[in-house]
Amino acid sequence: MCRRSPDPGTVTAAQLTLVQIDNYGPWTVTPEPRREMDLQTLQSRLFADMAQYIGNRGGYVFFTRFDNMVAVTNGLDRRDHELLQESVGNRFPVTVSLGVGVDEVPIDALETATERVQAAGSAQSSDRSEALAGEFHGGEPTDDDVHIAHFDVNDATGKYTDRLNEFDSFINIEQGYASLMKYMREEHGALSFFVGGDNVIAACPDVSHDDYRNAIDHVAGDAEVQLKVGVGSGSTPHEAGFAAKHALEDCRYEGTLVEFA
Repeated sequence: MCRRSPDPGTVTAAQLTLVQIDNYGPWTVTPEPRREMDLQTLQSRLFADMAQYIGNRGGYVFFTRFDNMVAVTNGLDRRDHELLQESVGNRFPVTVSLGVGVDEVPIDALETATERVQAAGSAQSSDRSEALAGEFHGGEPTDDDVHIAHFDVNDATGKYTDRLNEFDSFINIEQGYASLMKYMREEHGALSFFVGGDNVIAACPDVSHDDYRNAIDHVAGDAEVQLKVGVGSGSTPHEAGFAAKHALEDCRYEGTLVEFA
């Protein structure tokens, strides 16, 4: 059972933003179906713009299904979100709606954010455009607001990249990711995202060393993929994630599976 924080203004908590393209499904086939590579180009450029805008403000964004993106946005306020919508509206033929939630447990924050967007209208409704609703982290930021875990596969190059064709390598990495993503969500309310290569970044609550080791053992048994993880915390995703990267380097240097910054 996920823990819920009583007051996002007075406790350490992650701020999650759901980014959802407005009326995207109907737009892709109006006035006739659009070329798939044109849609892929639009989606990738939109994600790149999101990553640059949110990243420059200390946040993280993950593409999930591309028409929906999930961001950890501690450090961004309402005005930052409004300017993001304005920038997208000026640069792209689509608009985005944003929902924001705050909670110690990331999945609970995302649930709140999702409810806010859904309450504004359907993802395929032409009546919904640039909705922005939700709560923002109202308290003083602390070094314990955001917990980021950076996982990667032990010797992915030797086991997969240099031995298998790319598609079979991809299958192995994705199976490990799927196992980890489901386990961390169900056991801890954490949100895990594949970020390329053999890397997965997770927004987590305050999870113990033993809990991370149990997650790694689960993936090894379930998907036969051996992971290691570095864990960091900070007032913003960038601070926490950079600390997690350093902790992951400690894993490589020490030959360990779990290290905290």
